[in-house]
Amino acid sequence: MNALAEFLASPRRVALAVLLAAAATIGGALVFEHGLGLRPCPLCLMQRNPYYVAMPIALGLALLPPRPALERASGVGLLLLAVVFLVSAGLGAYHAGVEWGWWLGPSDCAGTGGASPEAVGDFLQSLQGVRVVSCTEAAWRFLGLSLAGWNVLISLAIAAVAARGAKAALTRG
Repeated sequence: MNALAEFLASPRRVALAVLLAAAATIGGALVFEHGLGLRPCPLCLMQRNPYYVAMPIALGLALLPPRPALERASGVGLLLLAVVFLVSAGLGAYHAGVEWGWWLGPSDCAGTGGASPEAVGDFLQSLQGVRVVSCTEAAWRFLGLSLAGWNVLISLAIAAVAARGAKAALTRG
């Protein structure tokens, strides 16, 4: 049995790997935001939601006792994690497409909404301290990919690991 097959033989280890990868990805996003000052746009924040959903599920699966009776439940949980990260990859691909100008983003990605006519003076005053974060401009790129593009790759990798772990657990269980 090769090392990958041996690793995938344990749904608990796969769940722990998914949890660690998700936590590291969110941690990296927070470092970019708070450490490097790259403010997230609405689509950036939306891309974090699948991670927030996945981490407690992965933690629960990692803490399940290693019993043959729970093998099927672990497989279903890992399959759910694979779906969550496919959704995450889809959100990242959508955001990357917005950044490249392939399609339009949501209307709230351009900044704040308009003010009523009687409040225009107050609105203009408040804009002096506001930095609008647009979804159409990548704040940072590495090897040609923005953070949204990297999210696609990371999410697909996590989904693949979770799906392989699910397949291994469900075929045994």
